[in-house]
Amino acid sequence: MTQAQSGTGQPGQSGTRQPGQAGPASRLLAVNFAACLLLLIQYLLGMAVNLYVSLPAAHPGAAAPDYFTGAASGIAWVIPDGPVWAGVHAAFGLALVVAAFVAIALSWGRRGRMATVLSVVGALAVLGAAFNGVSFLNYGHAFSSMIMAGLWALALACYLTGMFLAARPARRDQPRTSEQNRTLFVY
Repeated sequence: MTQAQSGTGQPGQSGTRQPGQAGPASRLLAVNFAACLLLLIQYLLGMAVNLYVSLPAAHPGAAAPDYFTGAASGIAWVIPDGPVWAGVHAAFGLALVVAAFVAIALSWGRRGRMATVLSVVGALAVLGAAFNGVSFLNYGHAFSSMIMAGLWALALACYLTGMFLAARPARRDQPRTSEQNRTLFVY
């Protein structure tokens, strides 16, 4: 059996992957693609909220003195009882936070540190956007919406870069020397 047939690319090792089973790079590519797709859907939902929804000034969680209690009250109100587009946007945002942390778990140790770092930074950006979304819901400050949009862009950039890295073929040659590493960062 050749190295290409074994699936490992290393002499003397047999592949453990069954035909039709996705490898780590394929899974990582799929996770990053799904994150990008979910972020784009969330963007469109946010635009619908921005254009077609007026949030009432008084609702559970509005102007709460304790942020976390107010956040829980606001989310518990907006998803089932708030304006429809805002409720869908909030529910999808919660699902996106869960998906971002699943992406970390799937990228952990799969394809190098950079894939994990990008997943962590992307998840933190999604979480930060969620916190600012709740802030906008409860306090109505425009800067919360702006921060949410900026963090959305950061998360999208992380997952797009993660897709690019996952799609690149794995390098199986000799490690680089310190001189070669220095020339990589000259550009």
